[in-house]
Amino acid sequence: MYKVLINDKVYTYEENKTLESIANELGVKCLAAKVNNRIRELGYYVNYDCKVELIGFENYDATRVYDTSLRYLVIMALERIDPSIKVFFSQGVSRSIACHIEGKEVDEEFIEVLEAKLKEIVKANYKINRHRISKEEALELYKEKGYTDKVDALKYRPNDYVNTYECDGYINYMFGYMVPSTGYVSEWKFICYEGDFLIQYPRADLGGKIPEFEDAPVFTRMIKDAKEWAIRCDGDTIAKMNKHLDDQTMADFVNMCETRHNDMLADLGMKIKSNPELRLICIAGPSSSGKTTFSHRLRIELMARGIKTFKISMDDYYRNKADAPLDEDGKPDLEHVDALDVPLFNKHLLELIQGKEVASPIFDFTIGARSDKVNKIKVPKDAIIIIEGIHALNERLTKSILKHQKFKIYISPLTQINIDNHNPINATDVRLLRRIVRDAQFRKTDPVETLAMWPSVRRGEFRWIYPNQESADYIYNTELTYELCVMKKYALPALNAVDRNNEYYIQANRFVKFLKYFKDIDDRYVPCNSLLREFIGGSCFYDEE
Repeated sequence: MYKVLINDKVYTYEENKTLESIANELGVKCLAAKVNNRIRELGYYVNYDCKVELIGFENYDATRVYDTSLRYLVIMALERIDPSIKVFFSQGVSRSIACHIEGKEVDEEFIEVLEAKLKEIVKANYKINRHRISKEEALELYKEKGYTDKVDALKYRPNDYVNTYECDGYINYMFGYMVPSTGYVSEWKFICYEGDFLIQYPRADLGGKIPEFEDAPVFTRMIKDAKEWAIRCDGDTIAKMNKHLDDQTMADFVNMCETRHNDMLADLGMKIKSNPELRLICIAGPSSSGKTTFSHRLRIELMARGIKTFKISMDDYYRNKADAPLDEDGKPDLEHVDALDVPLFNKHLLELIQGKEVASPIFDFTIGARSDKVNKIKVPKDAIIIIEGIHALNERLTKSILKHQKFKIYISPLTQINIDNHNPINATDVRLLRRIVRDAQFRKTDPVETLAMWPSVRRGEFRWIYPNQESADYIYNTELTYELCVMKKYALPALNAVDRNNEYYIQANRFVKFLKYFKDIDDRYVPCNSLLREFIGGSCFYDEE
């Protein structure tokens, strides 16, 4: 006899029970469960005293299980349509999964066939069975199926076993947990998109709803460029990156990535130099994009072209905390655009461009209010003003400045790295890892604190940053394809220190699992002016102490 605590209520059982059977008895719809703070699939048996949380679409970990299972079933459906099909997944526009079929232009007719086949598989409600096999057995299986990418990835798997999933004769491994049967995967949306197709699925941040599709041509171009680059530098999979170390070409690999940043800066410099009427540069991007280092390097690039710059701090234009808009909890929302004195900021920008002197406010963050002092500012006539911040691309913030006088730059690290062809690494995870490393290194912030605040950070990005990215005049991709090979040794000790009983252990452990696939690149290969130095230390631009 054992006891299971679910939602503060104790249930007593005598026989072994699967989590699925417990959920069915309680009438709870879910996708997975947390058992003593560990993610477990619904096929998992409990026969001991434990605390169970049944999780569904409202939970990020559960929707990740759904995403993994959906990709598995899409590949299964495609192989049943045509066994010779070779499919690649990557990050897509509008929070979707992008799906590319080698050598095939996808059209609506093909989507209809795929939709019908997937619905057929879902309706049959086939069991998805998990099996543990040796690496040697997995190697033979992957060779037989023609999954050469998985064969390559297997070389770097630290464990001597592999978990595979079998469903009505189809076998694959998606580096994640799965639902117990195909009937659980009931919602998706396919969209034909530029010869490929996108897969949308329910999101936790939308309460289990599929988001409305929002096309983003600028972001799409960024995705394409990132993919082309990853292939060009042999960095589109972990196995290819690791091969750089095996072949002793890591120095070339690092310098190729750094040269790409240099080339983009040179391109930016030429574009700005070619427009003598520019008076304002606006820089924005999501958290941990590397805005600080980028701003330093852009300033130097422009100096080398004879262009003077003058940076204005948007932080000094915060209203008093007591006057800030309130969030849904009734607390001051300091991320809201109206937490800034927008009219005064616009007025001062225009006056500075006109050559006038302004008395800029000084915001005292220790008291959450403006200081009694002011800062007298006058911008040299031949200098370009630079502003940087969450709202820098928001037209409201700079509406007093004519469009031809300003240049908007959106920066973000958009990776196109896969574990294998079927399992992409999310670019948001790269940013979160950057922040975990930086916070632990220089802010004495425990990874648990960083993970706890991340959902709030993401909400702010979706509200204030992403809606304005399409207005950018230039997209600067701050990803460095090699960076996870360097950050690994900084991230793992911090993540491994998260207590198993902590509510954020699941997220920390997920990062630990995929970081172990990367081989280490020594810091000495990373230049002192590299954007990566902002997170690992050793930057020539500032003293982290």
